[in-house]
Amino acid sequence: MEEASAGDPMSHVKWSRKSARRISEALKRRKTPASHSSVVRKLKRAGYSLRANRKRLSLRQSPDRDQQFRHIDRMKRRFIRRRLPIISVDAKKRELVGPFKNAGRVWRRAPEDVSTYDFPSQADGVAIPYGVYDVGRDEGFVVVGTSRNTPGFAVSAIRQWWRDIGRKQYRSAQELLILADAGGSNGTRAKAWRRELGRFATDYGLRIRVAHYPTGASKWNPVEHRLFSAISINWAGTPLRDYETICGYIRNTQTASGTRCRVRTDTRYWPKSNERRALRGRAAQHDRYEPTVRPAHLLKHWNYAVVPSSSPSESFKLL
Repeated sequence: MEEASAGDPMSHVKWSRKSARRISEALKRRKTPASHSSVVRKLKRAGYSLRANRKRLSLRQSPDRDQQFRHIDRMKRRFIRRRLPIISVDAKKRELVGPFKNAGRVWRRAPEDVSTYDFPSQADGVAIPYGVYDVGRDEGFVVVGTSRNTPGFAVSAIRQWWRDIGRKQYRSAQELLILADAGGSNGTRAKAWRRELGRFATDYGLRIRVAHYPTGASKWNPVEHRLFSAISINWAGTPLRDYETICGYIRNTQTASGTRCRVRTDTRYWPKSNERRALRGRAAQHDRYEPTVRPAHLLKHWNYAVVPSSSPSESFKLL
């Protein structure tokens, strides 16, 4: 057991990579027979226990993590005090549309049969829910895409929220605070994300402030635990057979605090950046547009402002 043992030096609990049946077979070969149940009892007396992996290691934790959290908290309080809009955005896990297994359990008289395999080729399509959570009003807005999660799709979902809800609720607002993760379509390295935000800011005359959560800290993004968690609980154990079913579950999502959610679908095809360049070629003057971005004085790689430009067709230098 010595070579296959590990343990916690603080609690004196040990564990082994060998199963009880393997140990029993080894004892039989050494002419000391013992059943696997007897091995389990002896292991417990010796301080061994069944243990699973724990997600405790932060291998890529940034040294500026706490400072960024304090900065986000200050920005949120400042915008709430001035009654300005704050939205938390992110894309939920890509879902296959069809009779596929969905994690979770639901009260039924009999189990519902689903497909044995989750092959994308057998799906009717994909659903990419992009969430926009209004922090101040405690309201959700989800755009279900049917193509792929790109920066263009992400900003399009924010545009739709602003057209349908935002500008009606915040009529006099000239600033918008966006809280986003550090990766994905709305990540810090996505140039197309800033470019599309620049067009959005120019079209509506908004000054957009963006604050990214540090790498590995997406669970603190409000859209995750205030909106997406409620949606996952609402449709748990139910196959997402079609887009009507998906939108119905999102629309009927409501938390104990009264959070409600509106939903829209986006059936447009969103190409990747290399596909877009190939389609438009050298005549793609639209993609040469550079937004007017002003980095913040604190942690510039996570915090910046996108300001309206005089003309979205002109080219601006990235500040």
